[in-house]
Amino acid sequence: MQYRHVFHAGNFADVHKHIALLQLLEALKKKAKGFLYLDTHAGEGLYDLAGADARHSAESQSGFLRLEAASLPNAAKIPDAIRHYLDMVRAIREHHGGTRPVYPGSPLLAAASLREVDTAVYVESQAPESRALQRALERSVPTHGGRHRVLHGDGYQALRAHLPPTSRRGLVLIDPPYESGEEERSITTALQDGLVRFETGVFVVWYPIKKRHDSDLWLARLLRDVSRPALTAEFCLHAPDHAAGLNGSGMLVVNPPWQLNTQIAAWQPRLEEMLGATGGSQVRWLVRETT
Repeated sequence: MQYRHVFHAGNFADVHKHIALLQLLEALKKKAKGFLYLDTHAGEGLYDLAGADARHSAESQSGFLRLEAASLPNAAKIPDAIRHYLDMVRAIREHHGGTRPVYPGSPLLAAASLREVDTAVYVESQAPESRALQRALERSVPTHGGRHRVLHGDGYQALRAHLPPTSRRGLVLIDPPYESGEEERSITTALQDGLVRFETGVFVVWYPIKKRHDSDLWLARLLRDVSRPALTAEFCLHAPDHAAGLNGSGMLVVNPPWQLNTQIAAWQPRLEEMLGATGGSQVRWLVRETT
């Protein structure tokens, strides 16, 4: 596997994904009962945007760093979801010294958001990244009391071992690198098996948008045998048929929390403005809940 998230840390897709993820976590926290957060492709957890690897691609320049700069003169006009995300990233940066522009991945954002009653499992297949994540989490949540576990292994297999959670509440993030030709089959199998084990769980799949038509076909295949309610939130920095390669970010949510569609639709257009996006954004129901 050649993929390393540090090359893409803090890019526009991370920004979109992490704002949505934090909103999902906040929705689950509205109930007092605890829940499980399971991240199948967790990564290193913390990335140095001033490091050579991140600077080589400089993708954060059109993502988090641009959003942060755009937020300074317009703080009063920023939607709550975007402001919450910016505050979380800044707080984690300060916790880790504040001297370098570090950027947290999904595990550290989740760890900072979860409560004492919640638990988390972060799975990473690459040993060096898994060890780095363990160190980052130990520094971020030093008194976690075993509530946060890092596993080195196959994230898809981990779904079988940890679902359903004892709390019968949970959020699963499936965010693979999409390097393998078998990725679609793996995601489809994991999603279908996960829903059999944990029918009411919230399952989230991040996916890249290179051409919207191809993404639409992929979503149709993925949801062919899924009957639970599902929606997708898509944000395109470039036009969906642009030659840029990665044009957009998609978040498929199965069993979305109440009013998630309207909540995301409220901040995605503002994110377009702040990042100078030209590809548009949308929130669509793919499988509606039957009454």
